[in-house]
Amino acid sequence: MEDFKQNATEKMQKSFEALLHNFSKIRTGRPNPAILDDIRINYYGAPSPIKQLCNVSVPDARMMVIQPWDKTTLADIEKAILAANLGITPENDGNVIRLPHQPLTEEKRKDLVKNMKKTAEDARIAIRNIRRDINEAIKKAEKASEISEDEEKKQLKDIQDLTDDWIKKIDTSEKAKEKEIMEV
Repeated sequence: MEDFKQNATEKMQKSFEALLHNFSKIRTGRPNPAILDDIRINYYGAPSPIKQLCNVSVPDARMMVIQPWDKTTLADIEKAILAANLGITPENDGNVIRLPHQPLTEEKRKDLVKNMKKTAEDARIAIRNIRRDINEAIKKAEKASEISEDEEKKQLKDIQDLTDDWIKKIDTSEKAKEKEIMEV
């Protein structure tokens, strides 16, 4: 019954991808266009991601430039960025919007790392909860005589190994993101 392991793998993969998505939104010292991923503006009645309406570039280490293809959306984009509370004040010059990234203070970096560690711990908890749920399903299957006792032990070990692998991936990503945040 490989479906237990397959099911666990899919769920753990989704938790890990959610963690990476959350990490991409954490502001580091460098501009990252991924911080705009969740921002939507109303464009002809449809909420549209900024990246579908603009060219986003990072010309240097302290600046991100958003150049909309339709200049009439500039004010809406600016409002959406302000409403997203990114900690960056957009500068609109009538053609493009500039997002200047100020260097992070040591205190702000430590704060970001603390929040990032909490996000990583939440992901670890999600992985462990998936393990618990799958383990319960395996035990129920054994009680219902759908799988043998030996098969149950093998499945439980496989799920534990899988959990350990995903936790290691989270730890690796967390260390890399912390290094990126603390880098001056």
